[in-house]
Amino acid sequence: MQSALYVALSAQVALSKRLETVSRNVANMNTAGYRADEVKFKEILDKAGPDKVSFASGGEIFISRQTGSLNKTDNPLDIAVEGEGFLAIQTPSGVAYTRDGRMQMGTDGVLRTVNGYEVLDAGGLPVIIDPEGGPPNISQNGEVTQGEDVLGTIGLFQIAADAKLTRHDNSAVIPDKPATPVQEFSKDGIRQGYVEGANINPIREMTKMIMITRAFESATAMIDQSNDTQRTAIRELGETS
Repeated sequence: MQSALYVALSAQVALSKRLETVSRNVANMNTAGYRADEVKFKEILDKAGPDKVSFASGGEIFISRQTGSLNKTDNPLDIAVEGEGFLAIQTPSGVAYTRDGRMQMGTDGVLRTVNGYEVLDAGGLPVIIDPEGGPPNISQNGEVTQGEDVLGTIGLFQIAADAKLTRHDNSAVIPDKPATPVQEFSKDGIRQGYVEGANINPIREMTKMIMITRAFESATAMIDQSNDTQRTAIRELGETS
């Protein structure tokens, strides 16, 4: 089989994975705190023959760390993370981390996410406020007060840049390395009354989808051309023999 056919097939596999990530990004462009999927490709060289042939790898999917835009809501239970930090939440699968700061207060005073997960402080304990104490005030370092009473501090955590992230419910992620509490709030912090949007540019993603579709069609045309060349060669060689 000709090398061109293998190259085209490897391109289709890579493009299919890229299209999958773009489709997922488009579907979550309105999900608060969502982090886009990206694909990292590598070149694979085949040295088995006399000439080197370059193939596209299947690609490695990773979650982008780029921040999204902040949208003002004026809801005292909405918070947005500024900088590279994450909020910690308790899920049935363990502690996960999210940038979705839309909180709700239960009848027990526990601050929870829109999916019902407890919001944790820096020590891993749930943050509890007084259900009858009125709207809370949340400072940049996460300190929660009602009137003159300090009720706790919402934890802000840093995830190592080389940590691999796995998706959890909604826009949460679970890193393969322990996250560490943020101690310095000059660059990282919490802003009350705001919600962070997804870090997805709809126009950019739609442009990607068009380019990927065209590239896939080109790879298909290359495969068809390679098959035609093989059929012609077999037919002509068969006639001469």
